[in-house]
Amino acid sequence: MKVFVTGGSGYIGRSVLRVLQERGDEVTALARSDKSATVISELGATPVRGELTEVDLLRNSAAAADGVIHLALTGDERSGEIDQIASDALSEGAGRNPYVHTGGAWTWGNTAGEVDEDAPYDPPLITAWRVAGEERVLATKKQGRHPVVISPGLVYGRQGGLPGFFAWQGSEKGAVPYLGDGGTHWSLVHVDDIAELYVLALKAPAGGRYLGTVGQNPTTKEFAEALSQAVGIPGKTVSVSVAELSQSLGMVADALALDQRFNTTRARDELGWQPKHLDVLDDLARGV
Repeated sequence: MKVFVTGGSGYIGRSVLRVLQERGDEVTALARSDKSATVISELGATPVRGELTEVDLLRNSAAAADGVIHLALTGDERSGEIDQIASDALSEGAGRNPYVHTGGAWTWGNTAGEVDEDAPYDPPLITAWRVAGEERVLATKKQGRHPVVISPGLVYGRQGGLPGFFAWQGSEKGAVPYLGDGGTHWSLVHVDDIAELYVLALKAPAGGRYLGTVGQNPTTKEFAEALSQAVGIPGKTVSVSVAELSQSLGMVADALALDQRFNTTRARDELGWQPKHLDVLDDLARGV
């Protein structure tokens, strides 16, 4: 396939480009800086210099491809506004070809037990804008387009993601932090596994919506205990409040305070997704 990717030089995007390269696909990727262009080129894709607000560039790049994967995010107060501009252009350009859009597991809010993709949304402020964006994207199916939404859980692996922050905190302070009483559940996924799901989604049916989680939902205390093994301070953990964590992570701390447990096999049943990292705590303890 010819695939156009945004966010290809980012954390998840780098793994997505690796998977596409292994498949032998012809990949172009949006590059918003010289540094991004270099990363994209090193991963075997062709960089396309531009911004998420360049509607014609995005539309034309999507139209020239057989499928589109949209991962890029500005990560600031304009995230929702810019994402709407970019997703509208990419979806229009893709037309009847697959357009894979990024959602997020935080959108479900506190899940009150194990849930799947059909549970109602209750997003924290930091991701509230995603709800309207996903609905708008999925509604394009009625126009004959081919939208698919992937919602990753908390991503780890390859020395990145939020787990890296907690490991660094542990190394700096001699104890890995966990939230409150440690009973809050997180739903994690390895970056290489979620990358595989994004690529499989290029073959998903129009209107498909898939959670990118592997069914393991450890507590934040279990998470911290595993990381303490990896950073060489086994068993050294410390409770922190959301307010304390927000001093470093801002509104992300509120999202991390969500108790989330997901249990779904939709991506496996419908797309044949076979995640390889199925023991999250063992991965974290070994420094994966």
